Amino acid sequence: MTPFGRRMREMRAERGVTLSQMAEGIGVSAAYLSALEHGKRGQPTFLMLQRITAYFNVIWDEAEALRMLAEISDPRVVVDTSGLSPEATELANLLAREIATLPPEAVAELLGRLKILGRPG
Repeated sequence: MTPFGRRMREMRAERGVTLSQMAEGIGVSAAYLSALEHGKRGQPTFLMLQRITAYFNVIWDEAEALRMLAEISDPRVVVDTSGLSPEATELANLLAREIATLPPEAVAELLGRLKILGRPG
């Protein structure tokens, strides 16, 4: 599940909306929304994001927060380390290889460290 998918699911739960109801409301299939929530689809398009924010009637800060979550929710990340140090390339490759086996605590710690550095996420 992506950060955007998790938030979308939370918003549905807060409002008591089923996946099917939301899909019908924004004109897509329930299968598409399910795939978006579970990270089996890429980031939502700008138009889809607009439909979702309109559906939930969110404005300003909440809409901006949802947009930022969408930006960091690509489930198929590509890291270009060309021009970076050998250590950066090694880190990217090790993370790609090991991320599926990292315990949740290690993921949370790494994410926290990156957030301290001012990186989005």
